[in-house]
Amino acid sequence: MLHLPLVQFNFGNHLGKKSSKVVTVQRQSASYFTYAADEEVKQAKLRQAALCQVYEDFTEMSITTLPARICLVGGVGQDADTLLAAESFGLPIVTSDTGLDILGESSSDWRTFYVLDDFEGASFEAIHKQKECILGPPALKYAAEMKQTLGQNSRPIYNYAMRGVVTCFTGIRKKDELTKLVNLIHSMGGCIKKDLNTKTTHLICNHSGGEKYQYAKTFRLTVVRPAWVFAAWADRNSLEFDATQENFTKTHRLKAFEGQKICFFGFPVEEHQHMVDVLLENGGVCAELDDPECSHVVVDEHTTLTKPEPKNNHTHILKSDWFWYTIQNGYANEMDYLFGDYLDSITNTPNTDRRDSLPISFNKRKRKRFSQRIQLEGTPLGSGKRRSSVSDAGLLSVSNSLFDCTTSPDKLESDKLLHAEPEASDATPAKKSMRFNHFMDFYTTESNYVGILDTILNLFKNKLEELAETNDPLLNKSEIKTIFGNFLPIHEVHQSMLEHLRKLHANWREDCLIGDIIIQHRDELIKAYPPYVNFFEQMKEQLQYCDREYPRFHAFLKINQTKPECGRQGLQDLMIRPVQRLPSISLLLNDILKHTTSGNADHGRLEEALKAIKQVTLHINEDKRRTESRMAIFDIFNDIEGCPAHLVSSNRSFILKCEVNELSDSLSGRGDSLVLYLFSDSIELCKRRSKGFNTAKSPSTAKTHKHLKLISLNTIRLVIDISDSPRAFGLLLRGDKEKLYTFTISDEETDKSVYVKKLCNQIAAHTCRTDADKLLICRTSQELEVDISDVNVSTLSKAFKLAAKTRLKVGRAFSFNKTPNKLKRAVSTMMTSPFGSTNSLTPASQLAQMRLASCTNINEVDDEDCASMRSSSPSTQSEMLVVPPLSVQPTRKNKAVVGRI
Repeated sequence: MLHLPLVQFNFGNHLGKKSSKVVTVQRQSASYFTYAADEEVKQAKLRQAALCQVYEDFTEMSITTLPARICLVGGVGQDADTLLAAESFGLPIVTSDTGLDILGESSSDWRTFYVLDDFEGASFEAIHKQKECILGPPALKYAAEMKQTLGQNSRPIYNYAMRGVVTCFTGIRKKDELTKLVNLIHSMGGCIKKDLNTKTTHLICNHSGGEKYQYAKTFRLTVVRPAWVFAAWADRNSLEFDATQENFTKTHRLKAFEGQKICFFGFPVEEHQHMVDVLLENGGVCAELDDPECSHVVVDEHTTLTKPEPKNNHTHILKSDWFWYTIQNGYANEMDYLFGDYLDSITNTPNTDRRDSLPISFNKRKRKRFSQRIQLEGTPLGSGKRRSSVSDAGLLSVSNSLFDCTTSPDKLESDKLLHAEPEASDATPAKKSMRFNHFMDFYTTESNYVGILDTILNLFKNKLEELAETNDPLLNKSEIKTIFGNFLPIHEVHQSMLEHLRKLHANWREDCLIGDIIIQHRDELIKAYPPYVNFFEQMKEQLQYCDREYPRFHAFLKINQTKPECGRQGLQDLMIRPVQRLPSISLLLNDILKHTTSGNADHGRLEEALKAIKQVTLHINEDKRRTESRMAIFDIFNDIEGCPAHLVSSNRSFILKCEVNELSDSLSGRGDSLVLYLFSDSIELCKRRSKGFNTAKSPSTAKTHKHLKLISLNTIRLVIDISDSPRAFGLLLRGDKEKLYTFTISDEETDKSVYVKKLCNQIAAHTCRTDADKLLICRTSQELEVDISDVNVSTLSKAFKLAAKTRLKVGRAFSFNKTPNKLKRAVSTMMTSPFGSTNSLTPASQLAQMRLASCTNINEVDDEDCASMRSSSPSTQSEMLVVPPLSVQPTRKNKAVVGRI
């Protein structure tokens, strides 16, 4: 036993007291000490802990005065790296098989650091029982590498994988498991606290829920399973391993519903299955209502009228918001989402304020009573014929456009109407005209529409942008811009329009100018709507991608969808409203115009306003066409190998595509499959790649076409309709020598007469000519000396074409002009001259006389060879090459043909 003299310490300042007090400490045994101080009872434990720490520091100072040494136990002494690390401290090194022999020596003479590679077994337990310092090889190497002292830690340290980690436990009931986890964390340099505090970094638990779990999620602490500790210990021998690395930690993070058994009640089939899938992805288990182990029952408050009764009295019965808030934030307090409290709240809420809080069946009865009331009162909505209402506008479908209308959210419509009624009763005449009634339709729907835009802005866009500035965003700024980038101008222009409508409503007169509101905002509408409508599909794809890939963003959308402001509609349903608004305005203005007399000053204004709306719509369609054309040019450019870069131009637009086969032999070859891309000022001619040859030549290429020629429309003199063929036509080009290109249309859906007329019209438009019909002439194939036989049907012609291409490729492969010298010598040595002995010939003469069979043109077989073939057996004759027919041989045009044209 180490005996210490009586020592006095001054702890006044250390404990934060105003007066300094003297505390007497005396070590009487290994586990007992006394202290004396005149302090309050509530500070006793704090003082005791402080005195213990001071005493430990004092004893360590005394122990470090002893000489130190390092003992390598067992196989550690045979490891060269560990031995080298031990030598770097400059301390005596001893080795031992078990360390027990070193342990028997007097501990008063040496301070020994034992290095063990196994923290289990009799040797470890015996050394640890004597409170000796024990290190693992990784801890020794780490201290040597960082040039640190070995320290005086009384706990065994195997490595420092959890250095700086402060953990806390909750929900682990098995004492053996908890003891094991504590020892492993200490062995990896970590620290453990009983309660959570500001220094805690990790919470270890088996299931979600509880006060500590809520605290950890609130302050963004890492919550992991016990498996995190065991997995870190399994990798304990790696020097570079760090248990706090994100790639390692994320596989052991506790999921939002882990350890919970949840029942979904009252949801439609599809929504129920979706929520079950989300639950399973987040570690939960789906349960039935009568399951006694069910921990939560999630209820669809919009369809459920009564509180379900589970078997377990401790089961939480919650609204669906709790489920989605838990997905988004990791935790939601059950007490804030109790379904029983929700039922109590809607029962005690006045009828006029609780419309969207009631279930669907309640809302139907509410709407029925509301419609009966407004019909009896004779409000604008109950009188007349409302063909242009938003509900009727939902039936509108403009062909080939995005203007497909749907009904507005019930909540927004009814709330606006309820609030608008009292204003109208004071500001309108006793007998309301039909013009005023239809104005009220316009005013009400515009108010609803702006309410929807406000909801998109405040509930979605602004919230997402605020979260993007934090460390835990739902979407990044680029994704937010893609979704909402073109939204603000529309919101601003309709806010301004609504203010003008409010002024008209407050000061209504039959001769007020409603049309002026549209006319004044025409330029703003033209600027705001085309970008939104044209990029709506891209916005929708981005929104769907984020909804599918980011679970927390999906939960964010689900939470907002249940809010009254959204009327149970999703963000995608709300974002389509601007696309539908302009046709609705056009119908509303038409109804107002029908009930406006010709003598009214607003009659002409309304007609001009309708023209302005039509102008905006046409501008949207034209801008959409230009946008799609430019995007098509990018796609064409990216699909053609060797395509000229200047094809992509803001002044050029794509018109038409035509798939053809070449009849002439001037571009690629007779019968080759080509594509003609007609642009506003040129034609791009490209060849469709053959799959077989393309794969063999360049298997990595992704481009399916190869550039042949870019023809300016200025250079086309005439378009020729080959009259004796239903699909053949030609192009006559200007130049020093006029060129004729002939094609046959291979696409069955393309009509030749329509295509050539479209081509002539585009040439005339580009060259500023008014006589487009004079650009088209008719000629027969005999006059042009063009073979119009079908080049794409004959199997034999395809075979000859393939053979010709193969011959050319093999000929190029064995060409002596392109073959390396080594291959030339090898081929020369292996070949036997067909002309007998070549000993008397010079090397140059020998090479000149050698002719490979693969390089011999089948049309140049001499008469002797033909005679010998004819005199040979029939089997030999069948093997001879057949000369292709004229229909597949390259045709040479008579130069006089162009002159005759």
